[in-house]
Amino acid sequence: MNNPYLLSVVVPVFNEADSIDLFINRIFSVFSNQTKFVWELIFVNDGSVDETLGNLLNHQVHYPQIKVIDLSRNFGKEAAITAGLELAHGNAVVVMDVDLQDPPELILSMLDKWQAGFEVVLACRTNRDSDSWLKRISANYFYRIHNILSSPKIPSNVGDFRLMDRAVVEALKKLPETHRFMKGLFSWVGFKTTTINYSRPKREAGTSKFNGWKLWNFAIEGLTSFSTEPLRIWTYIGLVVSLSSFLFALFIAVRVLISGIDVPGYASIMVAVTFLGGLQLIGIGVLGEYMGRTYIESKRRPIYIVRKIFEHTKP
Repeated sequence: MNNPYLLSVVVPVFNEADSIDLFINRIFSVFSNQTKFVWELIFVNDGSVDETLGNLLNHQVHYPQIKVIDLSRNFGKEAAITAGLELAHGNAVVVMDVDLQDPPELILSMLDKWQAGFEVVLACRTNRDSDSWLKRISANYFYRIHNILSSPKIPSNVGDFRLMDRAVVEALKKLPETHRFMKGLFSWVGFKTTTINYSRPKREAGTSKFNGWKLWNFAIEGLTSFSTEPLRIWTYIGLVVSLSSFLFALFIAVRVLISGIDVPGYASIMVAVTFLGGLQLIGIGVLGEYMGRTYIESKRRPIYIVRKIFEHTKP
């Protein structure tokens, strides 16, 4: 490409007032001397209750590249990413976080790969030293379990930080589901993909908005979005338990015929009842996850609601 092209950088933010200044200074320092492309910086304010929106609007006065999409409330990161993608106009679109754990310098390398013919350029973390031990372990097991149960598989240690060609973004915009697991959707659409490795730094400012409970629910969302294997697994568990009960009944019958009738213990009965009751409740819970998703999707509510879009206007 000899003519300048448009690059869109989509950045979802939620209560990130402390990170805005550092991020904007860093990304403008990276892009300030380049002439190969023009660019827009799209912040999606996902219902922040701190000074995030005000900080963004203050910077927008000085930087015409900045566009701010203000959602009516907090819809979640997946919805915020969707809003940014739907309103981005770039020939290439990059999704990244504001905390600078996604280095803006890597975007230039991504663009080189894109110009070489790749339609998706993934940023793969070579280490997760900035994460806690528990988060690293749980993330590794999540990727393993998800890729065993689900199709398509999602690449390990790859987050939302990636570059996508316009064709990829248009394909994503056609997907209508309300409950969105973006990592899965990114993989589902396919396209010619390559990977750039990088060492993930620590947060420059602020704190993560994901706690253990949210990450657990996010993992369940990912598993149930792209696989019905959990339902099938519980079918097999039911068959195994039923077969075991039948074999145990045969064992008791044979023992009675040989040794006579004995009185079973109260403890063993309680263990059996609570164990089988627990299995039933878990099975109902798994079924409920899928029924709940179907119920919510049937309402066809919008994924997000935009309160206002702020664009730079010349005085």
